[in-house]
Amino acid sequence: MDPAEKLTNDFFVKLLDMDVKWEATGSNSYQATDRKTGEKVRRASRADLVFGSNSQLRALVEVYAQTDSSQKFIKDFVKAWDKVMNLDRFDLTQ
Repeated sequence: MDPAEKLTNDFFVKLLDMDVKWEATGSNSYQATDRKTGEKVRRASRADLVFGSNSQLRALVEVYAQTDSSQKFIKDFVKAWDKVMNLDRFDLTQ
């Protein structure tokens, strides 16, 4: 299975990676550069980076980025996805 097709907490781990420096490349585009090698390693949008700069969102990111929180992220994601997908299902109401 391609790692891009697997649900993981990698987004949160990479967002908190202190080995990279984020620089704007456009009005809504950012490039992460490895601090040691100068290599460009990833890209992000302003919406992606707000998770690291907003104090309340960052607190959630820090929980999900922990190595032992991978399963917690998956469980919480599935629960939220199910809730959103069933919000307009009036046939399920009691």
